[in-house]
Amino acid sequence: MTRARRLTVLGAAAALTGSLVAVPAAAQSAAPPRPAPGAALADPEKTPLAVGYGGAVASVDADASAAGIAVLKRGGNAVDAAVATAAALGVTEPYSSGIGGGGYFVYYDAKSRTVRTLDGRETAPRSAGKDLFLEHGKPIPFDEAVTSGLSVGTPGTPATWDTALRRWGSRSLGEVLRPAQRLAARGFTVDATFRKQTADNEARFRDFPATAALFLPGGRLPVVGSTLKNPDLARTYEELARHGVDALYRGRLGRDVVRTVDRPPVRPGAPRKVRPGALTTDDLRAYRTLSHPPTRTTYRGLDVYGIGPSSSGGTTVAEALNILEKSDLSRLSEQQYLHRYIEASRIAFADRGRWVGDPAYEDVPTKGLTSKRFAASRECLINDHKALTSPLAPGDPRHPAPCASTGRAAPTTYEGENTTHLTVADKWGNVVAYTLTIEQTGGSGIVVPGRGFLLNNELTDFSFAPADPAVRDPNLPGPGKRPRSSISPTIVLRHGRPVLALGSPGGATIITTVLQTLVNHLDRGMPLVDAIAAPRASQRNAAATELEPGLWNSPVRRQLEAIGHAFKQNPEIGAATGVQRLPDGRWLAAAERVRRGGGSAMVVHRS
Repeated sequence: MTRARRLTVLGAAAALTGSLVAVPAAAQSAAPPRPAPGAALADPEKTPLAVGYGGAVASVDADASAAGIAVLKRGGNAVDAAVATAAALGVTEPYSSGIGGGGYFVYYDAKSRTVRTLDGRETAPRSAGKDLFLEHGKPIPFDEAVTSGLSVGTPGTPATWDTALRRWGSRSLGEVLRPAQRLAARGFTVDATFRKQTADNEARFRDFPATAALFLPGGRLPVVGSTLKNPDLARTYEELARHGVDALYRGRLGRDVVRTVDRPPVRPGAPRKVRPGALTTDDLRAYRTLSHPPTRTTYRGLDVYGIGPSSSGGTTVAEALNILEKSDLSRLSEQQYLHRYIEASRIAFADRGRWVGDPAYEDVPTKGLTSKRFAASRECLINDHKALTSPLAPGDPRHPAPCASTGRAAPTTYEGENTTHLTVADKWGNVVAYTLTIEQTGGSGIVVPGRGFLLNNELTDFSFAPADPAVRDPNLPGPGKRPRSSISPTIVLRHGRPVLALGSPGGATIITTVLQTLVNHLDRGMPLVDAIAAPRASQRNAAATELEPGLWNSPVRRQLEAIGHAFKQNPEIGAATGVQRLPDGRWLAAAERVRRGGGSAMVVHRS
């Protein structure tokens, strides 16, 4: 978000301290002027590009990136900085993230040259069945499901932070929470994007007194330029620092969450129908992060690692890359390249919808989906002179056959589009790509009274009912089940060493954003910051491909329509961040120039 902030977290920092392309020239002059000794810190402008040594952080928010940099400057590693950045995003990006949600954490360990992952996805209550969102045999209205206790899954974010720090970090949870705790107490500066997001949710926020008190101060929308403080969240972070994450999973904080889910604190007289959930303290005690092997494929001589199921991100990005590898995208015209990219996305999403769900409940053929043999059997569907039509039937990765499909086609189900992503690297070469979420903008809309954070609505990522009763749906609700996600934190290596890492928010468009950014950079030769900024297309096995204005208003749209593509406009797709290791050993951090108000790229020592 674009925030002309005082960057209060830089004050916390003061307290804490006592590869493939040339670097764009803009990076050499992007550093803001340094204040004179003893002078007040000026409001630094957010920059989408930073290059230097000592480590790097890229996120959507300057306060959050600064929190991560503060930890790196104190000698913390990439994992420590990632948790610090994420905690700060819980303050400044509360409608996209926070301890009431979950996410997926991908980590590259420089010492062992291995990639490891954490699945911190929210889980359904153990009482949940396939009929979780059905009444009288029919799905309840989606908006009613979102704003309810029914939609709230057991939060996984605190457990993710704790597990990552214990396994790979070098600092305590209390230490890395400190910048965010101070930021919550001192407040951040409201910008136009934050105000608009609040306005978009104003009606439902008003129906929950705790939500209204926090985000509608004095009963009004927050004013651009005002300071929004969250002392309740500061105290909650302090409690987590003192007692650890057992405060949530076994303690008083958890009991507050359960009470809020099961008896949503609705304003008396509110006309909204808010269904209660069925979360229990036993559900909280049973929660665990999971450590699955990362997905892996090769692409142009590089190793591409992602997150495995319950997210569909790693398998779908890998399958699409394997399909695209059959073409020399660097030599194609823009129309030819976009046609192939769109078709690869369409095919991969058709297979995602049929095969990917929570592997604890579904037989997910991860190796088959990411295999070159399966990609070859699907790539032959692409006709350079005629677009495919959706919904496209899936293939069978267990028994690949050239140009074959299995079963009936089913459309891709809806997935909310608000999440946040951060990417971190340290001076030792460790890298983190971490995407976290509360699902829809504002999550369930329900703030836990006295705790300062919103609860997720992640369970609406389940299919309420099969899109086609004749097609098996692996993403129906179940007891303790993780809903399918599209989160796609990705790390690319060459000979075991990092080349780049990236990810994005955006619901199901996360997959296409990551895929297109990778191809823009690796095949089309764009510098990483330009690959992120380029206009996007998103095809998810739907009748129409979504286009941002830069493509919608270009001649290439008409060229693609001439071979059968259909389009609809989407004003903004995704908001990626990434880091890149340059050949001389420096880190390049990159973020959005414009989307979501622009992102924040920082390094420890600029060069």
